[in-house]
Amino acid sequence: MKTFIIAGILAAYSLALQSQVKEHPIPRLVQQDGRFALLVDGAPYLILGAQAHNSSDWPATLPKVWSAMEYLHANTLEIPIYWEQFEPQQGKFDYTAMDTVLAQAREHHLHLVLLWFGTWKNGSQHYMPEWMKLQPERYFHVVNKNGEAVDSPSPFATASLDADIHAFTAFMRHLKAADPERTVLLVQVENETGTWGIVRDYSPEAQKLFDGPVPANILNAMNKASSSANWQDAFGAEAEVCFHAWAVATYVGKVAAAGKAVYGLPLYANAALRDPFKGAPGSYESGGPTDNVLSIWKAAAPAIDILAPDIYLLDTASYLKVLQLYHRADNALFVPETNGSAKIARFFFSALGLQAIGFAPFGLDYTRVHPQEASGNSFLDPTAQNYRLIGPMMRDIARLNFQGKLQAVAEEEGEVTQTLHFGAWDAVISYGAVRNSPAKGNPEPLGSALVAQLKDNQFLVTGLFSRVDFRPAEANKHRQFLRVEEGAYENGAFKFQRILNGDQTDWGLNFSDEPEVLRVSLATY
Repeated sequence: MKTFIIAGILAAYSLALQSQVKEHPIPRLVQQDGRFALLVDGAPYLILGAQAHNSSDWPATLPKVWSAMEYLHANTLEIPIYWEQFEPQQGKFDYTAMDTVLAQAREHHLHLVLLWFGTWKNGSQHYMPEWMKLQPERYFHVVNKNGEAVDSPSPFATASLDADIHAFTAFMRHLKAADPERTVLLVQVENETGTWGIVRDYSPEAQKLFDGPVPANILNAMNKASSSANWQDAFGAEAEVCFHAWAVATYVGKVAAAGKAVYGLPLYANAALRDPFKGAPGSYESGGPTDNVLSIWKAAAPAIDILAPDIYLLDTASYLKVLQLYHRADNALFVPETNGSAKIARFFFSALGLQAIGFAPFGLDYTRVHPQEASGNSFLDPTAQNYRLIGPMMRDIARLNFQGKLQAVAEEEGEVTQTLHFGAWDAVISYGAVRNSPAKGNPEPLGSALVAQLKDNQFLVTGLFSRVDFRPAEANKHRQFLRVEEGAYENGAFKFQRILNGDQTDWGLNFSDEPEVLRVSLATY
């Protein structure tokens, strides 16, 4: 009891201090002409993020998180809030972990995305409080075809739902009061929901609903004509995964709606992916917002603003396909988890090319370095390279992307050139080109490029391990560089440093592993 009294006193003291802080506008997701932006302090913002390891949000380990964020040049940390820590006794909430990470994030000039590890974490109920785990008959699990409970919470457990709603609402209410500075930009509701190993709950209650009619809003969302069809008739081979997605999304949607009712921050749900080319039922975590059931989630959980992919696929075709599938007219692209290796880091630019509002590789802190990552900061370097380049001009990049003036690409195996179209001009990206020799690709596909149109004949250009050149779209015209300005962003504005010419421009604009930003003015002859 004494612990909760002290926690209450500290929370009250923290709230008193917060009442003296100027209140900032609540971050919000906006849409215009088919593009999305996350508005922070009233202007588009790009999350240059990193997600901490699962067990990093404790006072003893947070120093190892902040030092990594500084090295990365990240502007946003994704970090969990654990239900088991937040509500160690039923109805008694401990806000100390929340308040600690908020205060320390401000000290390090970072924004936060908080991850609510509630009913689900990677398909299991492992972050439920102990008092719930000790009552499995009340807070029951999914049941397999043999009637056996499996290691996954049932979306039909109303007691679990009620408890999660109560806790998540308390979490959001405290966050609203404790964060007038809007340190927190987004909240993730649950984590990688669904079930591994089996495709749905086979309990008697679940079976009765599976054999019953599909809700009309789900049929409409999935463009199914029949209004009386059951799940099997409506969805055939995908029936069980569609049913489980509806059940899980309905549960998560109720939790999200309750939290949003007290604090209207943007909310998102993340998915453990299926392979977009060979993801048969049973080969992936069923129930979460995978690409084949996004419309079901949109219909069943309207309080969720973004459905986001956790991308650990390593081949280029699959990675790019996932980005395309989650870049929808009704869904902002946000990558809240991904591999942080050098091979994958270039896809940060691919995501920008699809108007992503943020990108955050997983496990980028010093709390648990794997043996293969033991050489200093090597496991951080690929992401740090991206963020050192884009960080100083983040606001301009976010604004230009929202305005539809920006395109970005990553090198793909077997494609040594790529072309971006900007009306009267084409930007030609090449990889592995040396002086006037033809492009042959980099030894490893690590290249990337970003081009944004500032005026009809002026462009902002940057990249890594690539060459960018321009050619007129009109036939029989030739490009000439009027002025190629090298500069750096200071306080969000481009500052001229020198004019490039001669060897630095004769065969195009070459980018290496060092941060370089150019403002390029063009003409024809």
